Amino acid sequence: MQPLEGLKVLDFSTLLPGPYATMLIADMGADVLRVESPSRPDLVRLMEPQIGGQSAAFEYLNRGKRSLAINLKKPESLDIIHSLLENYDIVVEQFRPGVMSRLGLGYESLSKINPRVIYCSITGYGQSGPYKDRAGHDINYLALSGISASSGKKDSGPLLSGVQIADVAAGSQPAVMAILAAVIQRSYSGKGQYIDIAMSDQCMALQPLMMPSVVNGDAPINAEGHFLNGAGLYDYYLTSDDRYMAVGSLEPQFRKVLLEVVGHPEWMKDDDAYLKTRLAELFAKKTQSYWSECFINVDACVEPVLAMDEAIVHPHAVARKLIVKNPSGVKQIKPTPLLSGMVTDDVESAPLCGQNNEEILENLGYSREEISDFSAAGLFS
Repeated sequence: MQPLEGLKVLDFSTLLPGPYATMLIADMGADVLRVESPSRPDLVRLMEPQIGGQSAAFEYLNRGKRSLAINLKKPESLDIIHSLLENYDIVVEQFRPGVMSRLGLGYESLSKINPRVIYCSITGYGQSGPYKDRAGHDINYLALSGISASSGKKDSGPLLSGVQIADVAAGSQPAVMAILAAVIQRSYSGKGQYIDIAMSDQCMALQPLMMPSVVNGDAPINAEGHFLNGAGLYDYYLTSDDRYMAVGSLEPQFRKVLLEVVGHPEWMKDDDAYLKTRLAELFAKKTQSYWSECFINVDACVEPVLAMDEAIVHPHAVARKLIVKNPSGVKQIKPTPLLSGMVTDDVESAPLCGQNNEEILENLGYSREEISDFSAAGLFS
């Protein structure tokens, strides 16, 4: 038995935060049904590269799910969603506040049909406050939370991240935690609840080592103002071939090994500013591969900065069997974390838009004639 077998999720989300959250839930065995527009495709589906008619990113984010493509503005769609709600008792949506309510699919309406429904809304700024209707993206939530100001360099400003931190770490992951906590709570109370995930709120919470001091009256911590954001030796160092080494030798025992490997144990008592300058000069004299070999067999918290194609073939990633394939042969990162009962050797493909329409409607008791009438009325287009 898979960990979340028996949980059924109606997923109205697109793009990244919601689909990543429901992917994690699907990986653990839940039945996730995408309810999507037949005329306004999820933009991630259209990204490049395309593999079998869908992007590699979409195949990853929506693996193991099914798809029901219906026009939610058609009145017939409400009856279908209400029927599904009798069995699918978790709802995830990512529209701006008020959109689902205008469609007749808000929490108040659906909870009257199924009081056990757990309803999770993922938005940039939440369901209340002056910014609740404001458009935003990952970069905006990081900017308003103080994360951008404390990241990067003094002379070049904030640093763009290659990972959507707000979307995933402040959207998807807290949504999954909250949904599963609500499932546990419901097992005692018998009642569902509404969950308001605001990525901007969660970005504030993602700063546990710096923000508490500022909240309590200390000066703000800007770029290179803390030992974890560039003020100390904890940093990236350029090598002679324009690559980088990541040095995280914070603790004395790791610093000692670091300095022994670079041939200067006498620097152990030097202050960070002096030490950082000397290390930068040293690392710049040799290639990344040279330094990687120097540190490969020692514990100094020093590693090469790898490109993505290098990361997936690194011996540790290979040993951990991080790459798996779906039935179409599309390679993906394996489900993680792994729990008892989860399948790890392969993963299911993502659905085509509306791939499961007939199957789902027939399971709800609709006849083929009724389904044909729905199609003629534009419900699927």
